[in-house]
Amino acid sequence: MVCKVESKLIVFFCFLSFCFACTEPHEHTARAINPEDSASVMVSYGVNTLISDSGVIKYRIVTERWEVNTVRQPSRWEFMKGIFFEQFDEQFHVQGYIQADTAWYYDQKRLWKLRGRVNLRNVNGLIYNSEELYWDGLSHEFYSTVFSRVVTPERTMEGTYFRSDEQMNHYIVTNSKGSFIASDFDPEPEPADTAVIVNAVPTVPVDSSRTATKDSVQ
Repeated sequence: MVCKVESKLIVFFCFLSFCFACTEPHEHTARAINPEDSASVMVSYGVNTLISDSGVIKYRIVTERWEVNTVRQPSRWEFMKGIFFEQFDEQFHVQGYIQADTAWYYDQKRLWKLRGRVNLRNVNGLIYNSEELYWDGLSHEFYSTVFSRVVTPERTMEGTYFRSDEQMNHYIVTNSKGSFIASDFDPEPEPADTAVIVNAVPTVPVDSSRTATKDSVQ
């Protein structure tokens, strides 16, 4: 009889312990946030906005998704759904445009990184195509280290290295090939559109009366 009473007491105390254990509060904590998990401070959709520089409207940005992240280092704007970028003069005339599948703007460095079907056109009719292009706002230059194609009303060039001023009037293409006009081989290039071709081989002779070898182009 004593054994049965002791067994019932043991079961009773076990039940009380279980009840008190269930009512005790538990602190729920999440894992630490890593830098790569940092969230954007702003996410905008369907953006069509004008941007001013020194109080003058100079650019238009059109994008499906625009994220601003100031936590990640370096801080950046992200355009993961593509971007269309227009540039204006002081009279609000379009001077050119840039479009790309993806873009990042590192605001502290004033550096644009454009990737995936990058297309650019300036006011003189120059068309640039590549898979990657950098736009340095501090040095006011475009540059790329991947295959690039430059088409103007007078010439077509392709190369694996490209560098140009912001107006795309003076540019360098190395390891290139393409079709050229006869004036490209004159001692003095045209001042409005200066192209420097390194290691270039003309594939389509424009003036059959003048022949050019690889050494003469270099």
